[in-house]
This record gives sequence, C-alpha cells and structure tokens, in this order.
Amino acid sequence: MKLLQFVAMVLTALALVPVGAHLFALPNKIHLSESNYFIVQNIYRAWALLGIVLIGAVLANLTLAVLIRAQRAPFIFTLISALCLLATLAIFFAFTYPANQATNNWTAVPANWEQLRWQWEVSHAVNAVITFVAFCSLTISLLLARE
Repeated sequence: MKLLQFVAMVLTALALVPVGAHLFALPNKIHLSESNYFIVQNIYRAWALLGIVLIGAVLANLTLAVLIRAQRAPFIFTLISALCLLATLAIFFAFTYPANQATNNWTAVPANWEQLRWQWEVSHAVNAVITFVAFCSLTISLLLARE
C-alpha cells in the first residue's frame, strides 16, 4: 500500500510539471508574433511522451482509490484526484490536441492560428490548475489514510 501511495504521489507530481511549465510560460508567450510563437513552440517536441506519466498517475490514483475504499475520506480525496486527472485528459483531447492537429504540431500556420494559440495555451493553463487540485487532493488523502 505504501509503495502504491508513493507511486501515485510521484506520478501525480510529475504530471504537474509540464502543465505548470505551460502555465508559467503563458504570460511570456501569448502575445508573441506569429514567427516567434512558432519558433518557441518547438521546445515542446517530444513532450507527448509525458502523457505516459499522466496515464500512470490516473491508473495509480484509481488503483489506490479501490484499495482504500473502506476509508471514506481518503477514498473520496483519492477519487477526486483521479477524476481531476481524467478531466485533464478530456480537456487535452477536446482543446489541446485539435490545436496541435490543426497546426501540424505547430509547424504549419493556419489562418486561425491566433485562436488556436489561445485554445492551446488556455487549455494547458486550466489543466495546470486541475492537476494542482489533483495533487493537493491526493496529498490530503495520504495524510488521512490509515495503515
């Protein structure tokens, strides 16, 4: 149980890192010119691999929730964490991924690139907040959990 709690905490914390980076970069990127924005977007190449961490965090949180279901408060907080992480996946596939596809991962400039930039940046910012809630909820769960 302790190992799973540790894994859930580490994976949830790691899931916070990329979206936190996007959130804190947003004010510096949102008003860049087209050419500068597309250049800056190149720093995210291969970040899709970080999705593995998010999937692992979801699975670890869901597994932990099942195992501690007899402990009401820890179960609820762990479930909230898992649902938050699932919500970030839904937001990614509803908003971020379509912007990536429309821009060929920010290598092609469509006419509506500015709208897509806002969609991409805001979806990441929202996911950062939701992931932070997931992390806090999981932390509360672990503090409340009994052996």
